[in-house]
Amino acid sequence: MGKFWGWLLLAAFFSFNATAATYYVNVSNPAPVSPYSDWSTAATNIQDAVDAASTGDLVLVTNGVYATGGRTVNGFSLTNRVTVTKPITLQSVNGPNLTLIQGNSPMGNGAVRCAYLTNGVILSGFTLTNGATKTSGDITNELSGAGAWCASVSATISNCILTGCSAKRYGGGVYRGTINDSLISSNNAPYGGGAYSNVLNNCVLKNNFAAAGGGAYGGSLTHCTIVNNTAYAPYTAVPPTGGGVFDGNVMNCVIFYNNSYYGTTSVQGSNFYSNGNIFINYCCTTPLPTNGVGNITNEPVFVDLAGGDFHLSSNSPCINAGNNAYVTNAIDLDGLPRIVGGTVDIGAYEYQTPASTLSYAWAQQYGLPTDGTADGADTDGDGMNNWQEWKASTVPTNAASVLQLASPSNSLSGMIVKWQSVGGVNYYLQRGTNLATQPTFTSIQSNIVGQVGTTSYTDTTATNATPYFYRVGVQ
Repeated sequence: MGKFWGWLLLAAFFSFNATAATYYVNVSNPAPVSPYSDWSTAATNIQDAVDAASTGDLVLVTNGVYATGGRTVNGFSLTNRVTVTKPITLQSVNGPNLTLIQGNSPMGNGAVRCAYLTNGVILSGFTLTNGATKTSGDITNELSGAGAWCASVSATISNCILTGCSAKRYGGGVYRGTINDSLISSNNAPYGGGAYSNVLNNCVLKNNFAAAGGGAYGGSLTHCTIVNNTAYAPYTAVPPTGGGVFDGNVMNCVIFYNNSYYGTTSVQGSNFYSNGNIFINYCCTTPLPTNGVGNITNEPVFVDLAGGDFHLSSNSPCINAGNNAYVTNAIDLDGLPRIVGGTVDIGAYEYQTPASTLSYAWAQQYGLPTDGTADGADTDGDGMNNWQEWKASTVPTNAASVLQLASPSNSLSGMIVKWQSVGGVNYYLQRGTNLATQPTFTSIQSNIVGQVGTTSYTDTTATNATPYFYRVGVQ
């Protein structure tokens, strides 16, 4: 019935500089000695070790709160607690709960941003907290990115916590950069309280504030959880829009319990705001989007909504209700297989033991069981089983709703082929001239957008007396 696509998995190989050096940082070291090449001579602030490092080197930081040191950069007056102007790796020994880079708030002349990262820098395993920006100056360089300011998405932040940071303009938690496996919480800025114009993968954004984009403004979010963020009008004169996300490309995410309001009055766009150029596809949301396909308004049936557990329950309509064409990662937010049961689920977490291969939302719509017993059954006796009916978007309880060809007809332009169809479904058409040969059919057209009721296609190459045989399928 449908087309099946093969996936090519590419292994990424990284080359390392054989002469790369390691520099050490320990805030409690009583005797730091440059160039900080072992733990006994470790620097007591991160900036000293960063300054000693060269391209490709590693700066390794042990437990502690790092609240001294820092640099300005590029002639701007805002101090960064850590300024990294060359592509190195800056990594903690024991992770973000034990290793903190602390800026200085509130916003104003005494403010200190937590980190400035140039292209190619990798920052891993830190909590960046209490960062702030100036209240006047260069909008991009001095008023944005209080937790971290990244030159571009080639600067990477991984396994970090960015919290309690305030920016005057863009990105309270982080401005630009690629952010992986990190928590961005309790930050604020007028635009992008948590993040502004980032690539965010497997991140949690919660309790952030902004006028537009409480959780995130723009960028790309994949396998993220965006919860309890707020767009709040009195924060600035900007109307509140997008408590969770303002624009951006959002895929395989959970967006929930976000809010936009004037004072105590809620307004539209609490979870997601689009400027009209973005299509919402294969989402569980209400009200039903007017642009996009594959969306459902059913209650998603999370394991524990009140407790913030957004895994799918065994009867969730989101199971098998996504589209594999939108899958970008082989794993979900838990690090488990992203596709189980043949079709990806809606949301950030894949239900790992589905009983049926049908979309649960589709099966529930027609009163079909989701325990697998209905998958191969022909409920309405039209010759198509329920799995085929689901793929064709026909009605499994109505024998008149079925994918079938009508008799073709001749025209001056060629053979006109018609079939019973559903609006918005993509079809492919195949043709053969001899049913005894192999292969019997070859494709003559793909991506034919179905019309409501009947779709037709004119085969302009069928102009002679040769017999022609056709079949139609769903892509």
